[in-house]
Amino acid sequence: MQQSSHSSQSQSVAVSKSMLSAPDTTACLPDLQQTFVRIPRTRPDTPLLNAIDVPSDLKKLTKDQLVTLADELRLFLLYSAGQSGGHFGANLGVVELTIALHYLLDAPNDQIVWDVGHQAYAHKALTGRRDRLGSIRSKDGLTAFPERGESVYDTFGVGHSSTSISAGLGMSLALRYQGRPQTVACVIGDGAMTGGMAFEAMNDAVQQDADLLVILNDNDMSISCSIGGFSRHLAMLWESGYQVDITDTGEPVLRHRPNMQAFDRRKRHKEHRDVPKIEDNLFKAIGFTYFGPFDGHNIPELLRVLALAKQVRGPVLVHIYTIKGKGFAPAEADPVGYHAISKLPAEDAAISLLAKDKAVVQNRVSRLKYSQVFGQFLCDKAAQDDKLLAITPAMEEGSGMIEFARSFPERFFDVAIAEQHAVTLAGGMATQGVKPIVAIYSTFLQRGYDQLIHDIALQNLDVTFAIDRAGLVGEDGATHAGIFDFAFLRCVPNMLIAAPKDENECYQLLNTCYNYQGCTAVRYPRGSGIGASISLPAQDYKIGQGEVDAVLGPDSATKKLALLAFGTMVATAKQAAELLVSDKDHADCQVQVVNMRWVKPLDTDLIESLIMQGVTHIATIEEHVIMGGAGSAVNEYLLNTSPAFMSCRPTIHNIGIADSFAAHGSQAEQLAACGLDTPGIVKQIQQLLS
Repeated sequence: MQQSSHSSQSQSVAVSKSMLSAPDTTACLPDLQQTFVRIPRTRPDTPLLNAIDVPSDLKKLTKDQLVTLADELRLFLLYSAGQSGGHFGANLGVVELTIALHYLLDAPNDQIVWDVGHQAYAHKALTGRRDRLGSIRSKDGLTAFPERGESVYDTFGVGHSSTSISAGLGMSLALRYQGRPQTVACVIGDGAMTGGMAFEAMNDAVQQDADLLVILNDNDMSISCSIGGFSRHLAMLWESGYQVDITDTGEPVLRHRPNMQAFDRRKRHKEHRDVPKIEDNLFKAIGFTYFGPFDGHNIPELLRVLALAKQVRGPVLVHIYTIKGKGFAPAEADPVGYHAISKLPAEDAAISLLAKDKAVVQNRVSRLKYSQVFGQFLCDKAAQDDKLLAITPAMEEGSGMIEFARSFPERFFDVAIAEQHAVTLAGGMATQGVKPIVAIYSTFLQRGYDQLIHDIALQNLDVTFAIDRAGLVGEDGATHAGIFDFAFLRCVPNMLIAAPKDENECYQLLNTCYNYQGCTAVRYPRGSGIGASISLPAQDYKIGQGEVDAVLGPDSATKKLALLAFGTMVATAKQAAELLVSDKDHADCQVQVVNMRWVKPLDTDLIESLIMQGVTHIATIEEHVIMGGAGSAVNEYLLNTSPAFMSCRPTIHNIGIADSFAAHGSQAEQLAACGLDTPGIVKQIQQLLS
């Protein structure tokens, strides 16, 4: 259930044409336990769900009605996801668990903490936000993840992985200190449990003897497939055929587990081991009271187990098995592909897409995603250099590494949701004469910052960071926006930072940084580029050298503006410059659009040359916070070092993201809100020139 955070981070899939064109047969409530095969276009009939405005309303229902409610809620989530898009499989998998928790607990007095938050849509629907669920991830709509400011039932803001046990433990200890007897329940997935922070919190929970209920939602999946020793341990617990059940007095007892053929495990382990004792599981060894595994889709069983478990003192872990995408056949068959989906297009739009706009579609297909560019570079370079090794913290699909992993399996290392480990692992590799590349999202590199400084840069080790999802990322919102990396990277000695303007530059700068002996970072955005073709063979760009990308307007102009653009802002800066010089009010203005290409080291020679040519105004443009960003680097050089600036004094203005977190919405809406779309940049330039 990784981000994107381990995110986000997340890849979306479009619903198949058969689902678009098939008649909607889900308007009436189907029989219980039905598996759906298409997403309904019209709001389904959900009488029980319609009566749930707050969680306490659940307590009015019988246990049989709760089972019916689960079907209604799952069908409603299918409909809602078709309207809004968003996280999909994980939400379908926790319908029964969400109902059981809200039925048994007294929220918001009792605290429920969701890890990552990919799976919190059912929670939102049961806590007064049902009728707004279709607005999720849209501008001014519900957030993609739990957020404290959105609802009193959202106890902790999440989006990154492996935080729930730490947060829940903090709540439990604070409640104990204040003498408030409230239950704290943390829901964490098997993928998120691979994050070291989860084990740090479990260790401390035992030390503190805290009253804490942890529910491990084991669906054998994160965003990528779960891997590693922990995954094998969970599989062994399942394959033993036994479970640690809970007696009416709250005591653990080892029993034969009921046959649950619905759980078709994706990874069977051939080794046959003796039946484990109760003490043989990891959680018991740490000091938790362990119960499980149980069927996470069996509401009566969940109610029995959780009702007893919440009465047990000290740290308790209940292990449940669920199916990611439960109740929707395509998602059950392809849980990775259906981690998130795009919203259904309107039916007439779907027809137009298929019949009338083939040229537009072909153009979109021809534009590579930046993750695909990275994947192509990785395979190309690995074929030439056997020292290349690649590391990712559970982002194989999102980072474009599927083909590399298939072609070079012995050189691919997916370390699960463990960003800190991924960075230091690369450092250890680099001491032995190989050349590791760490593929990581910008927002997740924040989690490995100490390791980047202490274990890589301080030792000046030869590690390349391929930083994906940099800048604004759209609907996943503030938790996944990569808008701080220039600032936290450029202050670190020995780091080189490159910001490509398009797909070709991304490829060439990856090559340049890989060939450099030292620690480097190439920072590129989410989504597709502008359609630039990749030039082969690969080039080595001169480190710290930018270029003038375009000159518009007359040489005789009295006002001369230099737009120092970083990364993908080069294309937007060029569009803004064209609009500006075509405006008769600015006919007496020349604009030079500069592709800075490098944030560190800056091309100070180019900046000096522009000032000596008579530039009267300088604007820096970046998809990053202004504080500490690339524009700040330019300011520092001009004010502290530049001889030309001291004599000529051109006017300076920084264009970027203000000192605030970026609210969710489409990428276009976010850019407009930050003044980083073409009209926004033109407006700021006009103010600068006036």
